[in-house]
Formats: sequence, structure tokens, C-alpha cells
Amino acid sequence: MASFNFTPSDPSAFTLMGIPGLEDVHMWISIPFSTFYIIGLLGNFMILFVVGKEQTLHKPIYLLLCMLALTDIGISTSVVPKALCIFWFNLKGITMGSCLTQTFFLHAVSVMHSAVLVTMAFDRYVAICSPLRYATILTNARIAKLGLVGLIRAVLFILPLPLLLSRHPFCNNRIIPHTYCEHMAVAKVSCGDITVNRTYGLVMAFVVIGLDLMLVALSYGLIIRAVLRISSKKVHPKALNTCTTHICVMLTSCILFLFSTLTHRFGQGIAPHVHIILTDLFFLIPPMINPIIYGVKTKELREKVGKYTCKCDHRGPLTLILCDKMGKGCRLINQVCSVPVCLS
Repeated sequence: MASFNFTPSDPSAFTLMGIPGLEDVHMWISIPFSTFYIIGLLGNFMILFVVGKEQTLHKPIYLLLCMLALTDIGISTSVVPKALCIFWFNLKGITMGSCLTQTFFLHAVSVMHSAVLVTMAFDRYVAICSPLRYATILTNARIAKLGLVGLIRAVLFILPLPLLLSRHPFCNNRIIPHTYCEHMAVAKVSCGDITVNRTYGLVMAFVVIGLDLMLVALSYGLIIRAVLRISSKKVHPKALNTCTTHICVMLTSCILFLFSTLTHRFGQGIAPHVHIILTDLFFLIPPMINPIIYGVKTKELREKVGKYTCKCDHRGPLTLILCDKMGKGCRLINQVCSVPVCLS
């Protein structure tokens, strides 16, 4: 792959270094980056397509899943294309306007992603604790309104970040040791006092992320209490099984986020490229894994996806006919799609 050795001619532009210390293996690093990104895009767009096409999936939980897919696409797309330009073509320059725009969209979509996870936890709480009122409490219109509230919250909380950065004087050496324009990485290039940026970033993290985690924990606390009150122990696994997909998505996102945040704040002895790789994985792994988790664990969605992805020939060798001797007909079960088809 050709290297253009791009140097920004605009004196107000920034230079993104990619992953400092690993410049020689940028091309190899780009392979998992691009692979994870493509898999994530295919999975999330497939969910959006299938839910949009199937009327039976026009339900609150699948509307939330579409919101999650959109935020996953937004998060990875905010980071990966520019990172691949650095890895493949050495295009490290980025204008100040583009840098601030990337900062805004990246953090805003991340906050929106957190809001969707909280709404999903509330959805599971209503489904288990008030199943008879589920259809009246959580309608599609109400879910859309909650999504709009989450979007407005994300914009209001994140908009000050690029505004604060735009007021700072920046040094001549505008080199950002990162693959994207992260708020504090850009602030550290400034020649001015960044105390306000540090304070606001910490306050926002505690208020937004901390509050969201508390709400999710509260929802699951109420769910566990409601399940334990059920006398029949056989019902417990079935009730909790409805939450497994959301729990898996939460763990995937939170573990990577907390690990990357803690190493960035307190891991002074850890090499800088480790910090950068961990933060990049946070924007790569969840968008790739989330559609897989919901595709595997949600039977209704899995069958609908199979309807569009499996092109089965029921007359070919990949089919198995199980005939019931006591009955008049046969059941044709396709081994590829695992979707039973009844024959008269």
C-alpha cells in the first residue's frame, strides 16, 4: 500500500499519529480494524433491514435494538475510517473543524448509546415486573420519545466540549498521539489552561455514565427482587433468561469502557500504545458483537434474519425428510436454515 507521507499545510490543522511506537506495524493493525468494522457494519445494517422489512418485529424491544444498531454504526464510523487512512495511506492531517466535529459526534453517540442501554434495562424491568401492562406502558411512540430525549441529552452534554476546545490557543506542535480526536487528547495540545476541560469531562462522566449505570443497576435489582418473590423456582431461569442478551451487551460495553478508562487515568506505568489500543477496541468490539449476541439469543430475530440470508433448495441434498409413520404427511426440515417447513 502506498504511503503519501501527508503533512498538513494548514497551520491550524492537527496531526494524528495513529498508534505511537507501533508505526511499523500499522498495516498489520489495520487488518483486525477493518475486519471488525466490516463485520459490525454488516451485522447492524442487517438488523436495521430485517426489522424494517418485517411487520411482526415492529415492537418496542426491536425498535430499541435498531437504536442500538444506529449508535453502534455511529461510534465505529466516527473512529475507524480516519484510523484506516492513517494506517494505509499515512494521511495523518486533520483540520481543526474536522477534529472538533469528530470529537462532538464521537462523544455524543457514545452518550446516546448509554441512554439506549438504560432504556433497554427499563424495558426488561417492565416486561418481567409488569407483563400485563407492558403493551400499554411501552408503546412504539413512547420508545421513540425516550430515544429523542436521549438524543437531546447527548447533544446538550457534549456540545460544550468542542466549544471549550475552540476557545483555546494551540501550540505550534499540534501533534495528537491518537487515532482520533479525543477530547482530552486535543486539550493537552493546547497552550492554555485546560482545568475547565478536565473538570467538565470528569463531571460529565460521573453524571452521565455514573447515573446511567446506577439506573441499570436499579432496574436489575428490582427485577431480581420480583423474580425471587415468585414461589415457583422453575420460573426463575425463564424470567432471568429474557435479560441475558441485554446483560451480555452491557458487560461487553462496560468492561472495555471501564478497563480503558482506568488504565488511562491510573495506569501511568502502561505504555501509551496500550491505552490507545484499548480505547480503539471499545469502539470496535461492542458494535461487532452486539448484533451477534442479539442474533443468537433472540429466536424471533434469528429466524427472520435466516429468512433473508439462507437461500435454501428444499429439493437438494441438504434437506432431511422425517416421516411420521402414524401420520399422513412429512416434515421437511432444512439443515442449513433450521427453519421447519410443513408440507401438506
